[in-house]
Amino acid sequence: MSENLRNVSFYDRPNVEKSIIPIGEGVPIGLEGVYSAELGIGGVYGSWGQSYSNATLVPFVERRIGAPLNPGDILNLSDLGFDSRQHIQDLDDAEHLELELEVGARLLRRAIQVCGWNASEVEGVLIGMSGPVSYDYVSRISKMAGIPESALKVSVHKACDGSMGGLHLALNPSLSKPGDVNIAEELRGKKVLVGGIEGLSRFTSGVKDKNALQLFGNGMGVLGVIPNENMKFLVGKSFENYDEEGLLAVRMYYPHSRPEDTSSESLVDVIQEDASHIRISGLMHEPDDGASIEMAGLMGMVKLFVRTGVQVVEDVYKEYHALMEKVHSSKTITTGVVHHANYKINALKAKHLSKLGIEYPMPWLLHDFGNVSAASNVISFLRQLPNIKLGDHIMFDGFGAGTYYDVMAVQMGNS
Repeated sequence: MSENLRNVSFYDRPNVEKSIIPIGEGVPIGLEGVYSAELGIGGVYGSWGQSYSNATLVPFVERRIGAPLNPGDILNLSDLGFDSRQHIQDLDDAEHLELELEVGARLLRRAIQVCGWNASEVEGVLIGMSGPVSYDYVSRISKMAGIPESALKVSVHKACDGSMGGLHLALNPSLSKPGDVNIAEELRGKKVLVGGIEGLSRFTSGVKDKNALQLFGNGMGVLGVIPNENMKFLVGKSFENYDEEGLLAVRMYYPHSRPEDTSSESLVDVIQEDASHIRISGLMHEPDDGASIEMAGLMGMVKLFVRTGVQVVEDVYKEYHALMEKVHSSKTITTGVVHHANYKINALKAKHLSKLGIEYPMPWLLHDFGNVSAASNVISFLRQLPNIKLGDHIMFDGFGAGTYYDVMAVQMGNS
């Protein structure tokens, strides 16, 4: 993002389409579409709720926790990469459901338009969500958007890694386990919507965790791709490493078997909800008090994500270079699309990777959203899309509570 937009609310960006959803006192919503004719890839991202700057956020947080923040509790959010974010008013359960269904349906409908598709042509919808407002959310917003019931719907609950977990499933056929639907094979060559929709203002509304209330906000993003045509998988790795200490404890608002043995082969339940809906449910270390989220401070987040995150990226990077040598290509990674947990985490990851001889741009692009969990990688990608060229190699780096990692290198276009 250019520096002259650093202190601009998302809604004040020049290409954002704004409206009000008539629920409660009225909920602002903004959507921005992006399309690359060269790549044949497009998408839409946005947010909903009132926009709060760092200065106006403190009173909002104090109302939520019902007590004043001590000076030492107020984060230097600008240094963490966040200048504003969007939150909603307090609503009842029925209003939350109505609102997020409308938000999701509008996002899908607009993305279909931006891509130049008809809703009847969409054959896959994969959406990452940390805390879904309903179990059948993806099926319901797909139906509201006019997408056929026969289209494959995949709900991915791997916290901030949800959208990248979905993209990885759509591109990499080796992720499928015996007996499961091979999602990548099923969607190869088809028109697919992949993204993340995160109503984190609802998710954090009842918590007392002061860091979480300052860091998170609402965000959404979805991109339209045709796997193995305008986006081709090269190499990748999906990795699980259970958060035994609960450094980022997250409540599971979705079905999970909750095994007592967290050393089992996989922490992820793959549930076939019905003929066209698959749920990918990641095990979380849940807060003891039943809260939605509990953070062990910023240093806890660094400990949780940096060491393992660097290792996973290094593994994929080595595999990528081995592939390039095998095919006698001089290609390199043009840019990285990294989850925007906070700027200091990403900067530290880049520093450690540089020491390993791994360097490529990892731009910070979400000053106007806060941490929007599974939506952040998609927003970052769409903001970079105008500068991405046919044949470029991109590194997607997703990571989230649980903990889960999905890192993959892809080629833009099948040239």
